[in-house]
Amino acid sequence: MSEFVRPKLELPTGRRKVLLHSCCAPCSGEVMEAMQASGIDYSIFFYNPNIHPVKEYEIRKQENIRFAEQHGIEFIDADYDMDNWFERVKGLENEPERGERCTVCFDMRFERTALYAHEHGFDTITSSLGISRWKDMNQINGCGERAAARYDDLVYWTYNWRKGGGSQRMIEISKRENFYQQEYCGCVYSLRDTNRHRRSQGRDRIHIGVKFYGKDELVDKTTL
Repeated sequence: MSEFVRPKLELPTGRRKVLLHSCCAPCSGEVMEAMQASGIDYSIFFYNPNIHPVKEYEIRKQENIRFAEQHGIEFIDADYDMDNWFERVKGLENEPERGERCTVCFDMRFERTALYAHEHGFDTITSSLGISRWKDMNQINGCGERAAARYDDLVYWTYNWRKGGGSQRMIEISKRENFYQQEYCGCVYSLRDTNRHRRSQGRDRIHIGVKFYGKDELVDKTTL
């Protein structure tokens, strides 16, 4: 655990049990440690059918499992469900980052999170997605609240995980744990657009499984 002395987090009034939708270990590490420091009862829900290719998906998931096991936190591994994700975003392939495709993607992931929470005794859902400065927090919160509103017994916790140095501690924890350092959001279209941008700058394409916080790149690269 970090040596940082954290203020005590308070759940929304009357709430007691959180299902944390986790997108990856680097983003959820700070969220997890913050909730544990406040004695909040929570479990991790990993449902990210957007992540492509499968090798990238498995690396991100295994990093998250490793950290959850270190802290004794329940890790719920949901279906990959990639085909349904592609069906949901059909026609939005060329939308920009933070655009309509991302909204549909967040909706899908939060809908499944909310359903599981409702069926398994959680009264609150939240997500690690919002800690990243690359994400639109209003977009994420809107999707989360919309998903939770389907059930009378559920709320989406809109806590700003970036505040109070949260984003910086996210990096510190990632370096401490040598988490895998992904170089794109996750989906095939994000990978495509990131590679286009890198090539326009004369940079190499993204390689899977070679970058880790606090470590040099591995020599054996797998190029997409």
